[in-house]
Amino acid sequence: MNNIREINVKEITEAVASMCIEVNHNLSEDMRCALDDAFNKESSELGKQILDQLKQNLVIAKEEMIPICQDTGMAVVFMEIGQEVHFEGGNLEDAINEGVRKGYVEGFLRKSVVDDPIIRNNTKDNTPAVIHYSVVPGDKVKITISPKGFGSENMSKVYMLKPADGIEGVKNAILSAVKDAGPNACPPMVIGVGIGGTFEKCALMSKHALTRKAGTHSDVPYIKELEEEMLEKINALEIGPAGLGGSVTAMAVNIESYPTHIAGLPVAVNICCHVNRHIERVI
Repeated sequence: MNNIREINVKEITEAVASMCIEVNHNLSEDMRCALDDAFNKESSELGKQILDQLKQNLVIAKEEMIPICQDTGMAVVFMEIGQEVHFEGGNLEDAINEGVRKGYVEGFLRKSVVDDPIIRNNTKDNTPAVIHYSVVPGDKVKITISPKGFGSENMSKVYMLKPADGIEGVKNAILSAVKDAGPNACPPMVIGVGIGGTFEKCALMSKHALTRKAGTHSDVPYIKELEEEMLEKINALEIGPAGLGGSVTAMAVNIESYPTHIAGLPVAVNICCHVNRHIERVI
């Protein structure tokens, strides 16, 4: 019989708090490499200047401990919980939200969350977070935090395609979303795509796809080919850095897929700006 591992929820709170501060001040290594690669590939002089300014901004943010973007986002938290873990000391969801509150208040990060979508009073601590749970084998907890700014979030789309639309319909949906986003999503972008499942499942996959390291690809051969093809076609749109033209509109296209119903082909496109903040930690 497997032993149950006990984790005090205070440990989750402290981890979430420090992760919220770190992810908003330091760009992940994969995104740094993606920006360097974008600079080397950009053919437009103006585009190169913009990318150079973005890189300088990252250095200043790290050295002076100021956020890499003024929109420090709504905290999106993915919790992969080992089935042999037992939490003690309080409610897990409360602990996660307390970590977000602590991180955003003590880290002097912008509080962007309102308590009701219509009444719109600011909660003043960036809570509640949007939390997604999954139970996995083992006795570890993997926390992934991806603060999502709404300049890019507002440009995201869900398409309920017909099966007859096929892969060409999927390609057209992705390109349509990027064209509609234009300069509003702070390009160069990272494009997360979810294909299959249901209305909400494809959206969740597209958000989770953004947490995958830029430059890596799906293990599914046709999905990998689709990622590469869509990156090439998106960059051929020549929206460019800051939407001012150029050869780098997107730095990565990350796609996840899932089985779906015989009558459907759901597709979600979740667009993220050039910082594409994500951080993970295992407890």
